[in-house]
Amino acid sequence: MAGNSERTFIMVKPDGVQRGIVGDILRRFEQRGYKLVGLKLLQAPRALLESHYEEHKGKKFYEPLLSYIGSGPVVAMVWEGLNVISVGRKMLGATDPAKSEPGTIRGDYAIVTGRNIVHGSDSEKAAQREIDLWFRAEELANWSLTVNPWIYE
Repeated sequence: MAGNSERTFIMVKPDGVQRGIVGDILRRFEQRGYKLVGLKLLQAPRALLESHYEEHKGKKFYEPLLSYIGSGPVVAMVWEGLNVISVGRKMLGATDPAKSEPGTIRGDYAIVTGRNIVHGSDSEKAAQREIDLWFRAEELANWSLTVNPWIYE
């Protein structure tokens, strides 16, 4: 499995922190069998948010998005495992919660797109960029998940 392992960036947005569902989100990734390698609670500075959402600069929702994400603490996480990027996105559900399936994080907890609880990397390139923005290398733990033989063939 080690050669196929990848990492993704997941962020619980301020609405998820305020609603007290950080533990539920962590639990879902842990129960799936993914390994947590980075975790921090922070009030993201505007410069970090501008870098994170740079592809949306100039769009009408850009400023409201930065204001919303900067309005309270977020929980930044790095998860590792086989297909964690694509499976993680499925676990989050559609960006528009009205289109999210029940059982997904957004399908279970969110109602509107502007308060959709979580962010997740959408590609390997985005994951690496986002991880590098939010975490220094020494903030990521390299450790062995001893249950791997029970999760992977």
